Amino acid sequence: MQAPLTAKRSTLSLILFWAQKPELSAQLTAIGHRIVHGGEKYTSSVVIDESVIQGIKDAASFAPLHNPAHLIGIEEALKSFPQLKDKNVAVFDTAFHQTMPEESYLYALPYNLYKEHGIRRYGAHGTSHFYVTQEAAKMLNKPVEELNIITCHLGNGGSVSAIRNGKCVDTSMGLTPLEGLVMGTRFW
Repeated sequence: MQAPLTAKRSTLSLILFWAQKPELSAQLTAIGHRIVHGGEKYTSSVVIDESVIQGIKDAASFAPLHNPAHLIGIEEALKSFPQLKDKNVAVFDTAFHQTMPEESYLYALPYNLYKEHGIRRYGAHGTSHFYVTQEAAKMLNKPVEELNIITCHLGNGGSVSAIRNGKCVDTSMGLTPLEGLVMGTRFW
């Protein structure tokens, strides 16, 4: 795993070098970070601080391919743009799905596995499902709170979510990004 993370850091350094050019950096007012897994802790976007960084680390076992790379991005952004220290925001893909009722997110396993180890369905692609929900409401000229739809995220990874009254009540993704619809190659 070290080689891919080193390559990601090098690529990110090149992008940040380009973004630090005065004509671009002067226009930067905030930095957004899409984070695949935030566990149950994050139900909305948050300004990144040490506790958020720790929360992303804590959830890394559920998204080992993604969260460590996200942490590199955060570290490099904070180092490259210190003037935006309090304007780095994390958006969690799992946050949208935190409205699921217990019967949707619990597995048919002993309850202590959920309480002690966080074994539950978290969902994925939440930023996409949120966006599609908002856009569907606009297209249907309906308040989001009255929207009952099924949203689909189809790409190399795929998931579907059931939306009732504008909130996620079920999703095909589970504990990790490995579960759910048949998708492109995923590896642990």
